Amino acid sequence: MTEQGREPEGTWERAWEHVTVNDPSGPVNNGAGAQHNHFYSTGTHRRVRRGAESLRIVREDRVYLADRFVPPPEYRVAAERLEKPGSTVFLTASPGSGRRAAAIMLLHGLGEDNGAPEEDVRFEELSALDEGEDRFAPREGDRFLFDLSAITEETKYVQAQRLLSLRRSQVQEAGAHLVAVLPSELGHALAPDFQPHVVRLGRPRGIAVVTRYLRMDRIAFRPAELESADLRRLCERSPMRELARFAGLVRTARDSGRFGTDFAGWLDQSMHAVTDRVGEAGRQVIAVRTAHERALLLATAMFEEVHADTVYKAWHGLMRTVRHEEEGTTELARTDFGERLTTLGIERDPDGRLRFGQLAYAEAVRTYFWANFPGMRDDLRNWIGRAAGLDGLTADERMNVVVRFGERSLAVGRPDHLFDLVVRWADGAAGSSCEPRALTALRLGIGHEKFGGWFRRRIYDCVRSGSLSNGLIRVLSTACLESLGPTHPHQAMVRLRYLALRREEAAHEARKALLDLVERDRRLYRPLLEDLRNRAHRDPREAESPLRLLTELLGSERTPDPPPWPVLFQGWDAVFSQPPTELWDPLVRGWLDAVAGDSTRGMALGVMVRAAHGRSVALHRLYVIASDWVRYARHPSRAAVAAHFWQHIDHAQYARTNRPGAGPRTTEET
Repeated sequence: MTEQGREPEGTWERAWEHVTVNDPSGPVNNGAGAQHNHFYSTGTHRRVRRGAESLRIVREDRVYLADRFVPPPEYRVAAERLEKPGSTVFLTASPGSGRRAAAIMLLHGLGEDNGAPEEDVRFEELSALDEGEDRFAPREGDRFLFDLSAITEETKYVQAQRLLSLRRSQVQEAGAHLVAVLPSELGHALAPDFQPHVVRLGRPRGIAVVTRYLRMDRIAFRPAELESADLRRLCERSPMRELARFAGLVRTARDSGRFGTDFAGWLDQSMHAVTDRVGEAGRQVIAVRTAHERALLLATAMFEEVHADTVYKAWHGLMRTVRHEEEGTTELARTDFGERLTTLGIERDPDGRLRFGQLAYAEAVRTYFWANFPGMRDDLRNWIGRAAGLDGLTADERMNVVVRFGERSLAVGRPDHLFDLVVRWADGAAGSSCEPRALTALRLGIGHEKFGGWFRRRIYDCVRSGSLSNGLIRVLSTACLESLGPTHPHQAMVRLRYLALRREEAAHEARKALLDLVERDRRLYRPLLEDLRNRAHRDPREAESPLRLLTELLGSERTPDPPPWPVLFQGWDAVFSQPPTELWDPLVRGWLDAVAGDSTRGMALGVMVRAAHGRSVALHRLYVIASDWVRYARHPSRAAVAAHFWQHIDHAQYARTNRPGAGPRTTEET
């Protein structure tokens, strides 16, 4: 089964006056280029996510980006073209010039202009890889991003354009807005119909991007301090994401307190970090010839800022994993641990935590090892699978290790390594809580710009497979709700539905996540109800789980306001077509309560009875439930509602018994 802006003049300066987002709790678009979020373990920014080029474009992320965004040349032209309802703008630009960020800001600017409530507007990314999975039903004012910039093959680009053409016509008809980001190297393959709508963006001034980031991080500096030739070259040549990273390193250098108190020192450390750190790390690894020393370098790079005793355990665990023989002599006769650290340039702070003396050196070491020791990657996965659970680690330290491993695995094209650990950690989880390491790893994969589609498909295959552990069901449910729901709500719903209908104990948590998702996004209510109804009708032998979930969904507290009466009728019809169960009582009582408290919902009485029309057992059960409801709390309002309900039931019974050819009423029907 298949699954289904313009920014006002002066906004960029005004943002500095009233909006600051420091240390966000979720992934954010943090640059004028393709998004890269960063984890560091120093200062006040102890956990800032990195390495996951997130597809999330929820409001708090857009606000963060808007505060730091520098409009590129021709941005205003694109904004003016996008203003009209139903419009589509095609963006092209050189790689690294911030084309994706510009697309997001174009759409974000529309929200500030049209005054529509944020919760009433869809702001989603469409995928060229998911044709057939999403039910695309745009409404007026909705905003969509269609990023094709990563496509490199002409045949795939032609296929994606066919889907883009369909989406464009749907957007135009609905009065929504769409921005498509085109691949820069395949201009010759662009459909002629799209050519008139293309806007070619220029490159923002790199020094302006760096300046805005530094100011938003409240870093004091003089303009003259940004005039060095090296910095100018960096700003002229580097992608916007690297400039954002550079500014983040300046902030990290300041917050760490280890690199002086003046801006010049922070700037110098950051310049070295982005220009030659990996080369330095590579030269050190080449110079270090023994396996023990190389393993200690890598262990420290993965567990930087962790206590030395824990790093020591991780180091020995790595040597065992790569099957390196223990040294033949006793530890007393070997070079001691402290001397090894000193030789490798690793510092131990007064609290016993290990770190490298140079800014971002640990990241450079990790990058070098994953790039240049490909035969070790399976072993490194297995090592981290165990080492991320060492007793000496705090919760934050565990998550940092997971993210460091995840970003390296994704950087070298091994998303399967990250998912392997998701399953391993989730399967081994004890108790009923959601395994945090597995959840962090899965969120990282889902949010990755290049491999997000791979993870969505892998989750889909997983939830449709055979038996799953309760731990994995919990992790998948939470990730679908929290990470997939904001970007691909229908896909999240489909995956949660599969999980919710499973027989494992944790399926009830998937049901709760599914209902929470639908409550957050009311557009999912109808497709989910229709799907559950169809499943209940398709195979009565397997109808129990769909009917149970359908009954919960049909409750008054779950129903959108105003209630979609035709949809409710279809759902109630499916429920009342089956023999009465204990689930009927809370369903009917809930609606009787709703009508008693809000007369505008009185139509529910008639619709519910019409859904049971022709089914004497169902009508009789409705009558009994209403009678018990009145007796439970005698009140004039309840009596009036029940009397109205009984009247509808009597009319339905009368219509049935007086139709041509009707037989006598049975005792059960009276």
